Amino acid sequence: MTQRTEQFTFPGSTGAELAGVLHVPDGSARGSVLMAHCFTCSKDLHTMTRLADGLADAGYAVLRFDFTGLADSGGDFEDKTVSRNVTDLVRAATELIKQGYGPCALVGHSLGGAAALLAAHRLKTVRSVVVLGAPSSPRHVEHLFADRLEAIERKGAADVNIAGRSFPITQEFVDDLEQHDQAGRVADLDRPLLVLHAVDDEVVSVDEGERIFATARQPKAFVPLFASDHLLTDREAAEAALTQVVDWFSRTL
Repeated sequence: MTQRTEQFTFPGSTGAELAGVLHVPDGSARGSVLMAHCFTCSKDLHTMTRLADGLADAGYAVLRFDFTGLADSGGDFEDKTVSRNVTDLVRAATELIKQGYGPCALVGHSLGGAAALLAAHRLKTVRSVVVLGAPSSPRHVEHLFADRLEAIERKGAADVNIAGRSFPITQEFVDDLEQHDQAGRVADLDRPLLVLHAVDDEVVSVDEGERIFATARQPKAFVPLFASDHLLTDREAAEAALTQVVDWFSRTL
């Protein structure tokens, strides 16, 4: 199926304009899919673009966007918290529905997966959820800056090197990590949940995905991804993940 893309903007959690790309299939969409990228990534990471293209080819309208303070979106990274990521997702889903693209599904990668699981209960239009390489708690991200926690507490914020780039991590962000009962949200999700996780993931251990799966109610599924890494760098691994997601949505959305 052919598709087109449109620039898509909407106000985020802080009021700043968030930038997105909407993939629209020709003809009537089978439903809509909202995608949430990882902690310091963007909507344009190949993990997002490959899944979005494939889902649109399968007939779904797909929105990928940058969270507040990242890439093409407005706002400051210093304002980032998991709570604000969740609100960004809620506002994005609301805009999709306003545009007539429903019902909705969520696809979240890594910390974006945690945000998707936390946001789902606030979105009655969400019919199905998929998480890829997601942690079982937002606090998992602390390992990225564990050696800077003392400096963050002392100064209120500190620059942290993540994947070769410097990001300001605030005490507000750290404190907010403790406010989320992700396990409780997963247990009460009451929506079909697909957990995809690379067996050899060195960023978020596959044990994290197994905990999410064990906590969730039926209907649910766990799919281990072989010969893959956290970002699905290998194209064959990305295609395998896409096949699983399309099949899941064909049955649950």
